[in-house]
Amino acid sequence: MTEPDWVQHAIWWQVYPIGFVGAEPTAQVGANAAGGAADQPVVHRLGQLVPWLDYVVELGASGLALGPVFASETHGYDTTDYFRIDPRLGDDADFDELITQCHARGLKVLLDGVFNHVGRSFGPFQRVLAEGPDAPAASWFRLQWPDSGWTPGTEPGYDDFEGHHHLVALNHDEPGVAALVTDVMKHWLGRGADGWRLDAAYAVPASFWAPVLAEVRRDYPEAYIVGEYIHGDFADEVERSTLDSVTQYELWKAVWSSLNDANFYELASALERHNGFLDSFVPLTFVGNHDVTRLASKLENPDQLALALTVLLTVGGTPSIYYGDEQAFRGVKEDRAGGDDAVRPAFPAGPADLAAAGWPVYHLHQELISLRRRHAWLHRARTTVLTLSNEHLVYQVRDDGGAGDGGAGDGGALTVALNLSGTPADLPVPPGSGTLLAGQARQHQERDAVGLPGYGWAVLGSS
Repeated sequence: MTEPDWVQHAIWWQVYPIGFVGAEPTAQVGANAAGGAADQPVVHRLGQLVPWLDYVVELGASGLALGPVFASETHGYDTTDYFRIDPRLGDDADFDELITQCHARGLKVLLDGVFNHVGRSFGPFQRVLAEGPDAPAASWFRLQWPDSGWTPGTEPGYDDFEGHHHLVALNHDEPGVAALVTDVMKHWLGRGADGWRLDAAYAVPASFWAPVLAEVRRDYPEAYIVGEYIHGDFADEVERSTLDSVTQYELWKAVWSSLNDANFYELASALERHNGFLDSFVPLTFVGNHDVTRLASKLENPDQLALALTVLLTVGGTPSIYYGDEQAFRGVKEDRAGGDDAVRPAFPAGPADLAAAGWPVYHLHQELISLRRRHAWLHRARTTVLTLSNEHLVYQVRDDGGAGDGGAGDGGALTVALNLSGTPADLPVPPGSGTLLAGQARQHQERDAVGLPGYGWAVLGSS
């Protein structure tokens, strides 16, 4: 396990910057009227995040997880220059100031690196199109040249990312690509970033990541590296790639699906799988991100939103809160061009401009995050299901004794009770479960039970 010690206390607030600051959806790429290159003008928007940093601290988060900030053609996941801040967001000085402001508040910064593919305007790929198979970077891409031979103006076929032809796949067998990725990761860690989220890491061979990350960690041993994985053998991928963590999509799906279907058996099964992952790494957990329909829209009954948050913030993992979810923002992802826009909105100038209706959910996040901070061992806690039915769940989370986190465990335990029914319910809890730490419930000490209101939840333990 390579995870840095500081990650035990990490709770991320994830932001999609291009959307957050209201940047143009498409950068200027091509030629201007005079025949020269049309360059996207620099607009200093990254600073719009600074008025929100105290809001992040007050929420209880300890880090800012940024979506793509590097020069790209459109949504940020079609990189054109890894060493340049997207001009729609600003420049190096804007980035440096954001890092400074985050670190001054004790906030870590996680960057989003897209190293599986690039945009068509990526400089080395454009030189390949212009110069043909003899271009120095031709081996960086998985190209199919015409059998009859290349002539100027003839474009080769190339592998892309999941059928998106504007996303050109990199050749991860090429040492030059490994050198590029290593240099990029080191460059921005050297400018103050604290870690990387590796986009579409599942599409990159694990054999590529292992030597790259070894070289990065040689200079930056405290960097946190998490890969985007949607499915597969998470533990095996972490072991072979040497990533610190991967995104826990299995738990994300089980949370909202079990609530919508009144089927806590699905969540119980996912929690057992989650225990297995925790034996070898700590997953990045979430109930919302930039690629999925927002939780408040995904849930068929919004009264159950508190139950989803309770699970997120009481089980093992490194939690991530997607910007706006803490205010119960709504948004549906659609499978079409621009279908992500609804879940990647612009934010107002500052927290005072938010609607009043969202603040109760913000305060709920504060309550649960505060609970988690008082029990830092939850980071690696294992979960045991005690009571299970379609609509009722009681589980206990226990400190694993500090294994893998510097011996910081204190042998603690919490008991969590959930009622996804609209009908009040009395649920049994173990003797000596402690006092009510969060939630709304009546404790029946004489019979070791808690009384939950409809859609109620409770966390019991020692403060």
